[in-house]
Amino acid sequence: MKVKQIKLMQGNEACVEGALAAGMKFFGGYPITPSTEISEISALKLPRVGGKFIQMEDEIAGIAATIGASLTGLKSMTATSGPGFSLKQENIGYAMLAEIPCVIVDVQRGGPSTGMPTAPSQSDIMQAKWGTHGDHPVIALSPNSVSETFHLTIRAFNLAEKYRTPVFLMLDEVVAHMREKIEIPVASELEIFDRVRPEENDTKYMAYKVPANHLVPPMASFGDGFDFHVTGLMHDEFGFPSNDTDNAEKLMNRIMNKVNDNINDIVDYEESFIKDATTIVLAYGITARSAINAVKTARERGHKVGLFRPTTIWPSPEKQIKKLLKNVKKIIVAELNLGQYVLEIERIVAGQAEVFFLGKANGEIITPTEILTKIEEVI
Repeated sequence: MKVKQIKLMQGNEACVEGALAAGMKFFGGYPITPSTEISEISALKLPRVGGKFIQMEDEIAGIAATIGASLTGLKSMTATSGPGFSLKQENIGYAMLAEIPCVIVDVQRGGPSTGMPTAPSQSDIMQAKWGTHGDHPVIALSPNSVSETFHLTIRAFNLAEKYRTPVFLMLDEVVAHMREKIEIPVASELEIFDRVRPEENDTKYMAYKVPANHLVPPMASFGDGFDFHVTGLMHDEFGFPSNDTDNAEKLMNRIMNKVNDNINDIVDYEESFIKDATTIVLAYGITARSAINAVKTARERGHKVGLFRPTTIWPSPEKQIKKLLKNVKKIIVAELNLGQYVLEIERIVAGQAEVFFLGKANGEIITPTEILTKIEEVI
């Protein structure tokens, strides 16, 4: 009988281990600090499980190869950092419209431009939401530990396969490079979701025809004997380009609704000391670890403060945040940028509570002391 493994592991390594546990069989990428270990470890381990690794000539080719591999039926992943994430955006839009599942890991670093390659940041949050053009749903997850990186990587693959869409895993440099104890579950304990495929004898298969009462069409693989077409143009149920406006509206509504109608399945979050809180700190990723320390100290000093940590950044946990507003009068948003996710919180709150911002973009993390100081400043 297999037993759980206890290991000391780096965040980037945990990402690869999670991807392999989820069934990753292809990685296509290009090395870039601070995500390079994901490529290196994938290159080492994928061949051992019958998978394929390829280093492409640039970031654009990396995401293109990842999309192509997914079309052949392989669970596929690529990894990058801010500048490479920017280069991938056009092909990400292609995958959004063509409904091609894949996982894109963005290990965020200081920017803009080349910025500070070895310094932590959370400056790609809005790029994840709005980086590519047009309307499309976005699923983006944010871990704050090595163990959570493992589990959220699996969840990213599950969501990508379930909803036929690219999914972003938004690490930051600290989570990616720190080492922590992690418990690797046995395979039988993991929930793994594989894309729904058409029946082998389905002679009427259409690549984008959705079964009744569903929003996601079954996905055939290139080479399986099904005739279908894939394009970045608006398309009909066969996958062929279509300029019909009614068809475009139907297609776009379905692509948006397959995420929007399943918010409860997709959105995840963590609450700490919320029950009596009138002030909360909202933070994600590595910043949430400083925040929980600050919140505990603030409570020891008699302040009614709690922590709300979204692990699903997009779609944002709008319903949960609005529920907090029954008691919460002040929200401090702490993030490693100069003001990104705070804009989403201000939109959700809509003046029902005061929103304060604590940010930093100099390559250092926000410390517990800095968050505690902000708490005591606003209460």
